[in-house]
Amino acid sequence: MSTVGYEVAESVARITLDSPQRRNALSADLLGQLRRRLDEAAADPRVRAVVLGHTGPVFSSGMDLTTVAGVAAEDQPIVAFPALLQRIWEFDKPVIAQVEGKARAGGIGLIAACDIAVGAEHADFAFTEVRLGLVPAVISVPVLPRLAPRPALELFLTGETFGAARAREIGLLNSVSADVRAEVDRYAAMLRLCEPAALAGVKQLLRRDRTSESVAEELARMSALSASYFAGPQAQEGIAAFAAKRPPSWAV
Repeated sequence: MSTVGYEVAESVARITLDSPQRRNALSADLLGQLRRRLDEAAADPRVRAVVLGHTGPVFSSGMDLTTVAGVAAEDQPIVAFPALLQRIWEFDKPVIAQVEGKARAGGIGLIAACDIAVGAEHADFAFTEVRLGLVPAVISVPVLPRLAPRPALELFLTGETFGAARAREIGLLNSVSADVRAEVDRYAAMLRLCEPAALAGVKQLLRRDRTSESVAEELARMSALSASYFAGPQAQEGIAAFAAKRPPSWAV
């Protein structure tokens, strides 16, 4: 049974969590299908960006709690979750979260791992782990870089439900819209104007570890990286297209 939909149109792969009767809970089956769909999008040269959406009123309720009772720690379904979050975080192509309903716990981890997140005005969120005797350990890895420290502490500790406007204010969402699909399409259209290798390079740039170098070392390394892009064929085409007032070859 398919719990994750997949289609490609206009250079965008739309991956859809499609288990609404289970509130798109993160079961082992759903996580496995989601990983395979991401791998499919990564291997498809037509795909320039990925949209992660959902059917039903819930983006994802988090881990599937029906599968955890009496299971030893090493066999819990959540042990497969870190690899999936890392796959999204390090994905070479931009990933946009399309959130048109509720997101809880691990579902928020999926959203935070994406590069861009758009939420409906009625969407709401909660880190419910503490109310179940759990801690948001795994999802803290992608979530904490997105959130301001004070709201993160407050919301992790209380489990309070918060709306889309606050999610944007604290950094979880990029945009809140009455027409989420149109807003996602707007982002996707902009991404299609960008050179694919440059997009991948930007993602690597923003995810690099900046703690191990001095300013001088970092500037030297970034100077070399920038020069390599200026001298590369993609930039030469982009500069030529700009001068000729025409679209570059990769614009679709």
